[in-house]
Amino acid sequence: MHRNTNPKTAALVKALVKEGALEQLRRCFSSRMVFGTAGLRAAMGPGVSCMNDLTIIQTTQGFCGYLEQCFPDLKERGVVIGYDARAHPASGGSSKRFASLAAAAFTSRGVPVHLFSDITPTPFVPFAVSHLGLCAGVMVTASHNPKEDNGYKVYWDNGAQIVPPHDKGIAQAIEENLEPWPQAWDTEEALSSPLLKDPYQDIHKQYFKAIQQHCHHRDINKSSEVKIVHTSVHGVGHTFVQAAFKAFDLRPPFAVEEQKDPDPEFPTVKYPNPEEGKGVLTLSFALADREGASVVLANDPDADRLAIAEKQKSGQWRVFTGNELGALLGWWMFRCWKKQNPEPAAVKSVYMLASTVSSKILRAIALKEGFHFEETLTGFKWMGNRAKELLKNGKSVLFAFEEAIGYMCSPCVLDKDGVSAAAIAGEMTSYLAAEDISLSQQLTSIYEEYGYHITKNSYFICHDQEVIRSLFQRLRNHGDQKDSYPSECGGFSVTSVRDLTTGHDSSQPDNKAVLPTSSSSQMITFSFSNGGVATLRTSGTEPKIKYYTELCAAPGNSDVEQLQKELDNLVDALVEHFFEPEKNKLQPKPE
Repeated sequence: MHRNTNPKTAALVKALVKEGALEQLRRCFSSRMVFGTAGLRAAMGPGVSCMNDLTIIQTTQGFCGYLEQCFPDLKERGVVIGYDARAHPASGGSSKRFASLAAAAFTSRGVPVHLFSDITPTPFVPFAVSHLGLCAGVMVTASHNPKEDNGYKVYWDNGAQIVPPHDKGIAQAIEENLEPWPQAWDTEEALSSPLLKDPYQDIHKQYFKAIQQHCHHRDINKSSEVKIVHTSVHGVGHTFVQAAFKAFDLRPPFAVEEQKDPDPEFPTVKYPNPEEGKGVLTLSFALADREGASVVLANDPDADRLAIAEKQKSGQWRVFTGNELGALLGWWMFRCWKKQNPEPAAVKSVYMLASTVSSKILRAIALKEGFHFEETLTGFKWMGNRAKELLKNGKSVLFAFEEAIGYMCSPCVLDKDGVSAAAIAGEMTSYLAAEDISLSQQLTSIYEEYGYHITKNSYFICHDQEVIRSLFQRLRNHGDQKDSYPSECGGFSVTSVRDLTTGHDSSQPDNKAVLPTSSSSQMITFSFSNGGVATLRTSGTEPKIKYYTELCAAPGNSDVEQLQKELDNLVDALVEHFFEPEKNKLQPKPE
């Protein structure tokens, strides 16, 4: 039995035993957290299924053991560890404490650790891995999850998140290193170890220097009258976004006072996730109205994502979707690149990336402008690793994005980065304002030029794995024939099907998918003759069946109302014929 020597978690367990709370005890102790490509994410609390001192020590021992196998020079190069501001007073767990315990495990094995002395945005960890040439990085964060949660996110020596088979290798090494090493609990000794360095000042300076390569309109920034509001939603973003605006010579954004300081309780929001839209932005809109600001920028608590809203002529606020922001930022990054690289041949080595469930707008821009667009599997780990391969081969990766408001605007961080994206969005807003163009107007111009791309994403909740399995199997064995997919859906005719669970792709000459396949998760994409695309997939972290739909119209087809109606009809058909919510007892997304 591995004892957790933290008195707070021990007290929680004793209290549960005393209350006879068997269900809760079972939840805490029945099954160990599974280490996946996104690392760990779970509630803070006692037991092997939660984030606590012991599980952090065990995880780090396993990760360290795995790194020792992979890198003979681990003791020369070392690792970096960062953390956000999360804390759970009841169990004594906090991101900072977990980071110290992780550092102690590494230093006890003679591995140099660059441990940030203060909270940082998640992108600082991959930046430090690349900048300092380290073997790996750990970020202790649960991003935009509820306040009870924490997480342990891992980067490889290429500066990107890990991809298979590293997750399996680390998970196995954790199982082999469950007994805490002798110095494991001694954070005091670790923090005075000569192997420990604080990279904070150096990385802070180098990061803000590096992102200035994306500042192209300093004169406009300096004189711009644009007023922008920023919220960090009780997370780490405030001081870093202020510094990013300063690095671009933009006037400082107005900070939402009630949300600017890190607070692990997230007192003013139900969920600290700017993807949830207007609820999280209520205080930002109020401040913007008071100050006469027209644009709101919002980071999630670990500042790797960015949401943007703009006040419309009607006085209403429009929160852009992740796909709309992908269109705006992609257009802007290419426009700035083109100004610096006017010779026609240069475009041949330029790439943009997006995940397969994100809008295909970049594909349309790439086709017209002559650069390359590539799709990857869902998740920034795939885009980061693909970007690294392209950069190694001398290509330029200008931009990558996913619809979940994640943007990589700079190759100095091979992951989503809401800090650099905020400064770049600030400059884009100032540039357009100088021409008297709003973000909404510019988005319309992009659609007019490259074709409207209208998206509609949602999900159903389903707790029954068997129902989920049979729903997808029915699509694969259409008309009771094995490996036969539907050729139409409620009158919309299907032109091709890609199934990344089985590796089937009817659009490829040999019917084999080009993207990696994973039999452990469900994901099927249907393309329709009207330019519609629909992907159905299961979520790795939640009991959801998600769908992502898009209608890609040719340039010149600008009847937005008609296009919207057609997409709505396609979604209705998809729900009725493919999901069959009544038969499968699926709960719709709560409004």
